[in-house]
Amino acid sequence: MRTRAAVLWETGQDWKIEEVDIDAPGPGEVVVDMMACGMCHSDEHVRTGDLPVPHFPFIGGHEGAGEVVEVGAGVTSVAVGDHVALSFVPACGRCRWCSQGMSYLCDEGAKLFQVGMMADNRIAHRIGDRAIARFSQLGAFSERQLLSEQSVVKVDPDIPWHAVALVSCGVATGFGSAVDRAGTQPGDVVVVVGVGGVGVSAVQGASLAGASRIITVDPLASRREASKIFGATDTFASMAEALQPVRELTRGVMADRVILSPSTLHGSMIEPGLQLTRKGGVCCLTGIAPQAESDAQLNAFTFAMMNKTLVGTIYGSRSPRERIPYLLDLYRQGRLKLDEMVTRTYPLDQVNQGYADQAAGDIVRGVITFQD
Repeated sequence: MRTRAAVLWETGQDWKIEEVDIDAPGPGEVVVDMMACGMCHSDEHVRTGDLPVPHFPFIGGHEGAGEVVEVGAGVTSVAVGDHVALSFVPACGRCRWCSQGMSYLCDEGAKLFQVGMMADNRIAHRIGDRAIARFSQLGAFSERQLLSEQSVVKVDPDIPWHAVALVSCGVATGFGSAVDRAGTQPGDVVVVVGVGGVGVSAVQGASLAGASRIITVDPLASRREASKIFGATDTFASMAEALQPVRELTRGVMADRVILSPSTLHGSMIEPGLQLTRKGGVCCLTGIAPQAESDAQLNAFTFAMMNKTLVGTIYGSRSPRERIPYLLDLYRQGRLKLDEMVTRTYPLDQVNQGYADQAAGDIVRGVITFQD
């Protein structure tokens, strides 16, 4: 079969719409007609080179939703006609991590950036005679995709496509950062640094967990203002600017939880984040850092003496097959704001414009829609 997809040919270039040939599904694989794809900043990290990938050309996109139109032999979790969310972390159900309820650490994740399919490493996506790689074995910037059954999660058919797409990555990551990994408790003071799609999801998670005050930090005034829609009580342009007000607001205690979810996380942000964190508090690294960057700055003496905790997270530290339906239930109840996150939708041909708008701070989350 043939499809159109947004392809990156080299680091630093724009996405280019190409015709891509895709194989029929093999055992354990499905074909999905894409309906919506969130424009997550992780794809921009690939384009800039902060997140190196081993092979070009490369289909972007991983925050997706679509309808199953064909299944291979042995597929049991979905059928033709099912609505699915794409999970950028697969779940094999057999490895140590899956069997312990931590499928966000599934061993199949080691195959996310191999060029071939997860099951047998065969080349199933091509432009002419050239093999083409896909973001996290997904490549959701494509009108149709061949995927492993391990990478799709069945969802209820009444949920709008944009909502299904958003919870498949950014919302699950941000929400879980605040609720699960950082462990927000009722009455907590929470600081969220960086309030794009992931950050405002952390704000919503903290709010639903019962935080008494949620302080957002972002250099863009438009994002600071938008964060109030999702539960922010106070906003500041930088961590330095927030430091003294947070001290005053907490009577010197500082924040119980700090979530670092900027567009690009740097090691120089860790110490300011820890300064905002109280004794015995938790600072969670959620944003993606440049892969080649290995320097982390923190005052080891005060970190130890104040008994603070510094943690990382992937997928919000919850299993996609559990968390995606849960978040969609919250949305259905009106408790999780997903419609409000979508500032603008774009056709596939305008993917570069969408990321330009994101960089300018004009949108909280852009969504590519594939319907006519």
